[in-house]
Amino acid sequence: MSAVGFLGLGQIGAPMARKLLGRPGGLVVHDVRPGAVDEFVERGATSATTPAEVARQAQVVSVMVRDDAQVEEVVCGPDGLLAGAAEGTVLAIHSTIDESTAPRLAELAALRGVAVVDAPVSGGAVGAEQGDLAVMVGGTEEAFDRCREVFEPWAGLVLHAGGVGAGTRCKLARNLLHFVAFTAAAEAQRLAEAAGLDLRELGQVVRHTDAITGGPGAIMLRGDTAQLSTSDGLYPIFSNVRDLGEKDLSLALRLGERLGVELPLGERALHDLADGLGVAREER
Repeated sequence: MSAVGFLGLGQIGAPMARKLLGRPGGLVVHDVRPGAVDEFVERGATSATTPAEVARQAQVVSVMVRDDAQVEEVVCGPDGLLAGAAEGTVLAIHSTIDESTAPRLAELAALRGVAVVDAPVSGGAVGAEQGDLAVMVGGTEEAFDRCREVFEPWAGLVLHAGGVGAGTRCKLARNLLHFVAFTAAAEAQRLAEAAGLDLRELGQVVRHTDAITGGPGAIMLRGDTAQLSTSDGLYPIFSNVRDLGEKDLSLALRLGERLGVELPLGERALHDLADGLGVAREER
């Protein structure tokens, strides 16, 4: 095996990179904070002073920095990865970035015979520590095959989402759900608070039951968002979910009205639930 590189040893990047320590071929690391690499060097990794130096030593390089501007700098800067990468190198961008960034960088890198994949991760610091992140990869089949075994030590799910940019689009859809759910949780807490409930106890209930039911991901079973045929095996299941959901949402909205708590997400959910599940009611 050849050496692999890792740039960005922060809250998520560091535990990801730790899973690569001791890998045959070696690990080359870089971070703008010199002290961040000390632990890795003590455990056998090689420290590089610039991204270009990482690319000179590694054929697959992971990038876990904060945003588009930092990705641009470490890839295209004067001492960036492209300045040191040999033909055949694969650059894997794990940062959550704009969906146009990876395809543009891939075009630039291709002029040097270098491949770029966008490979954002989901699971946070806990998933990284456990080696159980989900990674959504956008790139060619060849580049994906080169990366897969490098990702497996820190990932519980390695998914090839499609061409360059597909990994980012997948992550953005996933995070849309994540943060809309956070907003819905805040709305539920306002209702619970007005009803005189203990919000920490409500949180216990939510975490316990989501671990059983799977939360929103439990309904993400269809291949498209079209309305279901009545002959589809999911139709009776989702129809039951619709009926229960509309009943419970109506009751919660009635409680909110009595307590003077506005529940705009609840109102939108009641309006959209049936159509979203693919079991919209026929117009009467």
